[in-house]
Amino acid sequence: MNRDLAPHLDIALRHAPPGLTATPIPRVDLCVGQGSTDQAPCLYRSMICFILQGSKRVAINDSLLSYDSEHYLISALDLPLTGQILDAEDGQPYVAVSLVLDPATLAELAAIMPPVREREQKGIGITINPMNASLRDTLLRLLSLLDTPADIPVLGPMLERELLYRLLQGPQGRILRQIAQPDGALGRIRRAVAWIRDNSTTRLRIEALCDAAGMSRASLHRHFLSLTGLSPIQYQKQLRLQEARQLLLAGEHRASDVAYAVGYESASQFSREYVRQFGASPARDVREVRRGMGISL
Repeated sequence: MNRDLAPHLDIALRHAPPGLTATPIPRVDLCVGQGSTDQAPCLYRSMICFILQGSKRVAINDSLLSYDSEHYLISALDLPLTGQILDAEDGQPYVAVSLVLDPATLAELAAIMPPVREREQKGIGITINPMNASLRDTLLRLLSLLDTPADIPVLGPMLERELLYRLLQGPQGRILRQIAQPDGALGRIRRAVAWIRDNSTTRLRIEALCDAAGMSRASLHRHFLSLTGLSPIQYQKQLRLQEARQLLLAGEHRASDVAYAVGYESASQFSREYVRQFGASPARDVREVRRGMGISL
């Protein structure tokens, strides 16, 4: 365990049971999980992720990225990918804290910081960066608000801004500044991703997607594939299957009903694509996931 993060870990474990926990601090979530021998599909939000204990591997666009408590991850847009959680030493759980990025706050901070001339970010929209003392200090003060929830409305926004300011000063400040620039390629693809998410249950119309992004068909495809590792149609399919899995895990719907709810026109096609994505039929996958989470069947 990284001893510098011991107080952060103590706070997180006192406030988060196993699984994903939305904290009272806006946009801040805690995740406590156990390691796995398999990679599992997951959806990364546009966020910063700090690992407090354990490590994780994520695969996107034929690239395998690994990070741990010595590093932090920036995801510039919502990304469906595969990930594998690894236990810490002695089988201790994986523990992480994430902050969903607010483009408006990033834009406000970037506007008052010294201007920087730089090339546009190229490559996939996810990066791994080394942790430093100033980030650890700010993160600790932000997490400490969980012990004094009455302070969150006043101090939470201030500490979020400080954390983002430190990140903007870091080696990947460029990608964060581009999130705040809606007319760059990253900003346009973020709009395309938002459009797909808002229309995930309807047939994807490339012309409408190009209009939403303000890009030509060729430019949209090139930048979308570069940043997400997927074509727009593949991206929509991933979103549908992720949403279907969440609905099935809630235990309130049959697989056929879920198939139509997320936009499939054929229950059999849904089942085939579900097996290809998750490695098991909907019913079997849900049983295995619940068993792994300790939920009675």
